[in-house]
Formats: sequence, structure tokens, C-alpha cells
Amino acid sequence: MSANLGLLIVIGVLSACGVYLILERSITKMLLGIVLFGNAVNLLILTAGGPDGAPPIVGRTRNAAESTADPLAQAMILTALVITMGLAAFVMALGYRSYTLTTKDRVENDPEDLRVIQTRRSRADAPDQDRSDDPVTGEPSLSGDAFDAKGNPIPLDQLPDHDLVDDDTAEDDRR
Repeated sequence: MSANLGLLIVIGVLSACGVYLILERSITKMLLGIVLFGNAVNLLILTAGGPDGAPPIVGRTRNAAESTADPLAQAMILTALVITMGLAAFVMALGYRSYTLTTKDRVENDPEDLRVIQTRRSRADAPDQDRSDDPVTGEPSLSGDAFDAKGNPIPLDQLPDHDLVDDDTAEDDRR
């Protein structure tokens, strides 16, 4: 099976433009990107379906396997069209709602999200990263978690309270 090189280039350009537009902050550009990307996917499915042929009707020709078009690609394209149009209608509804609330087409950062991100604790402050693996005393153990203030792991040999003891001696000290 050979594919049409020109059609593959068109698919690449459509998908690249679609992804670029989807990543924009304007809802209208996002909608156009979704439609372009959906059309690129449909052309890709059509190209992967193989060459055109006779309609897939049983009993129409004797050598149906050789000259019949693949009906699966056509069914998948119809399904992809419905999904793309449903997604486009959803984005249009979001755009309408956003325009009625803010009278802008541009999606901005939510101030509450920015506040939550700024007050988020580091990984070292999380309750499950406390190095206190001993359930009885709560003391730090050699097998506990060790993280710096930025949440990066600290190697055991760089810990300030790390004693270079063998495992057998450390087990005897715990008893």
C-alpha cells in the first residue's frame, strides 16, 4: 500500500496548525484548532484506509476482497465527525458563557488558583515525608524520608545526624 505524499503533508500542516491554535488563550482560536485537528485526523483515517474501490456490498462483484473499499475507515470518519462537532458545540457553549460573564474572548488565570499555588507546601513539609519511621518513639530512622526545603531528596551520607554504623549494630541499638 502506498500513501499520497501530498495528502500526508496536508495532514501534517493541518494537525500542526490545529495544535498551535488549541494552545492559544482565545476561545475562538481554540475552537478553530479543534476543528482543524479533527479534520486532520479524518484525513489520516481516510489515508490509512487504503485506496478507493467499489462500494462494500456483498455479492456485487466476484473478487470483492481485491476491489472493495474498506468500510471501517468510513465508519470511523463518521464517528470522528460526530465527536468533533460535539466537542465544537461544547467549546462554543463555553465561549458564550465566558463572554456573557467577562465580555472577553480570552481565558485568564484564575486568581484563586494562583493563590493556592503560592501557598502550597513544599514536598519536604508534607506529612508523609517526615523521616520518623519508628512508630513507637517517632524518632528519625535511617530508613526514613529525607528531603530538603525544596523537596529534593537528600542522600543518607549527607544527613547531619547520620551515623556510619553497620546494619547489625544499628539493629542491636534499636532493641
